[in-house]
Amino acid sequence: MAATTQALAKTELYEAFAASGKALASGKRLELLDLLAQGERTVDGLAKAAGLNLTTASAHLQTLKQAGFVATRRDGVRIFYRLAGDDVAQLFALLRKVAERHQAAVPVARDAYLGDTDTAELRHNELQARIEIGDVVVLDVRPVEEYLAGHIPGAISIPVDELADRINELPEHTDTVVYCRGEYCVLAYDAVRLLTEHGRRAIRLNDGMLEWRLADLPVDACDRP
Repeated sequence: MAATTQALAKTELYEAFAASGKALASGKRLELLDLLAQGERTVDGLAKAAGLNLTTASAHLQTLKQAGFVATRRDGVRIFYRLAGDDVAQLFALLRKVAERHQAAVPVARDAYLGDTDTAELRHNELQARIEIGDVVVLDVRPVEEYLAGHIPGAISIPVDELADRINELPEHTDTVVYCRGEYCVLAYDAVRLLTEHGRRAIRLNDGMLEWRLADLPVDACDRP
């Protein structure tokens, strides 16, 4: 009898683990986690950024909330979502790397999405050293609301869709280090290609804000860029 009870308890335990896996079994839910890793957002903001209608976005967010991956707060009639903890961001980052290493389809899809990835890049420690020297401009090309929620100290905010019109705001003869959401974010690649086409010396941070936060590096937040 005790053995049967223990077996049932073990089954329930693994089913509880599986519930977390089921919550992650959607590309759009993973995309929502990626967006929330940049900072707190409203349901309508998440829906717009992920290309979803409000009803579908709300359903995905409820699934993530039931699994304990996201938390909410209410401000008047608006509901804001955020990641439930840094461990959720770590899980999301690890899931992507494990998938890349063990699923042949991932590198193919990655390259199709990011395009030419043969660009100069810097790692965190190299960027920090150059910031201390003062010989680089750090450029954040994410949407403004993500920059405001948290950015690399000293970074300039120019969203990638505004960069062509604002390129003259960047110094001509200084290296520009570009970053966006994370290692698999296309925004930095697009920005580097644009800057290079305009004769600027552009370098991509080898990952992005997600990995910068997870490395426990300094992050600034502000009310305006």
